[in-house]
Amino acid sequence: MVTQIWRRIAARRLTITFLLLGLIILLFIFVPLLKMIFSSSPSLLFDTLLEGEVRSAIWLTLYTALLATVVGLLLGVPLAYFLARHRFPGKRFVEALIDVPIVVPHTAAGVALLFVFGQNFLAGKAFHSIGIDFVSAVPGIIIAMLFVSVPFLIDSAKQGFEKVDVRLEKVARTLGASPWQAFFRVSLPLAWRSIFAGSVMMWARGISEFGAVLILAYHPMIAPILVYERLEEYGLDYALPVASLLIIICLLIFIGLRSIAYRGERA
Repeated sequence: MVTQIWRRIAARRLTITFLLLGLIILLFIFVPLLKMIFSSSPSLLFDTLLEGEVRSAIWLTLYTALLATVVGLLLGVPLAYFLARHRFPGKRFVEALIDVPIVVPHTAAGVALLFVFGQNFLAGKAFHSIGIDFVSAVPGIIIAMLFVSVPFLIDSAKQGFEKVDVRLEKVARTLGASPWQAFFRVSLPLAWRSIFAGSVMMWARGISEFGAVLILAYHPMIAPILVYERLEEYGLDYALPVASLLIIICLLIFIGLRSIAYRGERA
């Protein structure tokens, strides 16, 4: 009896200790965000939102991050499926290579992209010949966001496909489905939650990108660069409303997308 009571007390102590430690990290995340949001009055936020430069920067940020996510879906999902379904020499190396953009300093990533997509280099010259430029242009923002954020989508999609029993695809094939039909009617619907979650993370990471975009395409300015420019030129008070607006908009969209994913999972 005494032993059981002691075990219950020890278990509660463990729970309380972990709860307190978790609360510290939650406060570390939320306090700066809440402090920033409530440091600007609603009237100041509204006046800032009315500025054409601010609206343009926020819209450009959301728009380019979305386009980068779409490109990531078109190119990353097939790679994720291939990695989930096949074993081949060098597979671990390929998986490690996919995650490299996460650990590379993003200013260095911007320089690396510049050496490939700059107008004086091979890919840059090829795209320039068909009227697409990357330096100080919207396509440059998109590929910078794509480079630093696509690993989140590929990794999440691969985990989703790995959870789908390959026998279900084989059953579909024996019933007359083609490989394409088995993918689109069996594998993709069963893995969509992981793909959607990875897409949300990729989109969010693209919005927050600064270093690679700064090097490759300073103009037109996305919101993170606008915050940086106003901070450098005018100080914290002038940059704070723009940063607060960006955080509020991103939180609202992020919460909405996560709610959609949660409802789909429950269904």
